[in-house]
Amino acid sequence: EMVDNMKSGSVIVDLAAEGGGNCELTKPGESIMHDGVEIYGPLNIPSLVSFHASETYAKNLLNLIQLMVEEGELKPDWEDEILRDGSLTRDGQIMHAPTKEAIEGGAA
Repeated sequence: EMVDNMKSGSVIVDLAAEGGGNCELTKPGESIMHDGVEIYGPLNIPSLVSFHASETYAKNLLNLIQLMVEEGELKPDWEDEILRDGSLTRDGQIMHAPTKEAIEGGAA
């Protein structure tokens, strides 16, 4: 058994617990200890990650917007590498180097 070869304090998170698990000792929906190894068998994994994914996405959008707003007004800091290198176009010009290269290279 894999668990017998693990050091005390190790943790197994069996993502397949709902379907029976990948570890013989997994108990779906429970966390158990076996010889100092914790075995966790979470259920309905998609419902656990959607909140964190949405929260992380929202924080990333907030951080991006904060690079573009100063004192409540839209004032992008074009010196910031994230805005500069992540912008596709600006003032009618293609700014994103890989896109510009692909378009100009394809036109030749």
